[in-house]
Formats: sequence, C-alpha cells, structure tokens
Amino acid sequence: MDDKRGRFEAQVMPHLDAAHRFARWLARSPGEADDIVQEAFLRAFRGFEALRGSDVKAWLLTIVRNCHATARTQQQRRAESPLPDADEVQFDAAVVASEPGPESASIEHDDQRQLERLIAALSQEHREVLQLREMEEMTYREIAVVTQLPIGTVMSRLARARAALKLQWLQECAGEPHAVR
Repeated sequence: MDDKRGRFEAQVMPHLDAAHRFARWLARSPGEADDIVQEAFLRAFRGFEALRGSDVKAWLLTIVRNCHATARTQQQRRAESPLPDADEVQFDAAVVASEPGPESASIEHDDQRQLERLIAALSQEHREVLQLREMEEMTYREIAVVTQLPIGTVMSRLARARAALKLQWLQECAGEPHAVR
C-alpha cells in the first residue's frame, strides 16, 4: 500500500491544481469543484493500479470530467438549485502590479473578470475544450482522450468556442467607452 501511495503521490498529485482548475470551470462553483476533485482523486487512487501509459494528466482530467458528469446527473435527478455561498458570488483574481498605476490595474482586473464571465456563459462543451486547451495547455490529442471525442470534433468545438468568445467580447466592448492605457 505504501508503494502504491508513493507512486500515486509522485505521478498524480502534481496535477492537483490542473484538476481543480478544470473542475472549477466545469462546475462553476468552488464548493462543487472541491467535491468533484475529491471524488476524482478517490477514484484515481482506487484505479491507479490499472493505469497504463504515461499520460497521467489526461487520465486524471478524464476522471474529473466523469465525476462532474455523474454529479450533474445526480443533481438533475434531485432537481436542486443550490444557492451560491457568499464567497462564490463573485470571483476576484488578485492583481499585483509592480509598475502600472491603479487605473491600469483596475482596467486589467475588469477585463479579467469580463473574460471569466464570458467564458462561463459559453456552453458546457465549448467551455470544456477551451479550458483544456488554453488554460491547461493540453494538445488536441490529449483533449480528445479527456473528452472521449474524435480529434476533429475537438478542433471544431475549440474553433467555435473561440469564435463565440470573440463575438461576445466584441459585442460587450462595442458600446463601452475605453480608458486610455
């Protein structure tokens, strides 16, 4: 058991942050994401002996995706609409600026929040491939393994996700006054 645990910690635990980021984008709630990651790591540990190959990150993110699908199915069966926690209402990324003034930091912060909001508004299938490609820097082949889709479908979904995101961004920015940068 100690050998299995040691190998698991060495091979799988380095991908904990990636699994949590992916779960966060899938679930749209930090609490739900935590539950998904916890369940995924339990499943991963139980099935670790059956792991074949060296692409541990894709294997783990596939488990995260499956745990999310299971959780979503169970939630639909219960037909619940959980209320967000106070800390889940708005996601604020910490902005640390060494040189720019407060105006630049504020604009950058607003842009980041707007981007996160627009990504969250994308469909589940578009948000999923966009997150894996752009945030997790996975290859199309790895995304295909995680999502269990043909590589062509991954490529087309990614293209549509990028186009939809660009369109939403441009539509929102069209009427807004722009600050001098």
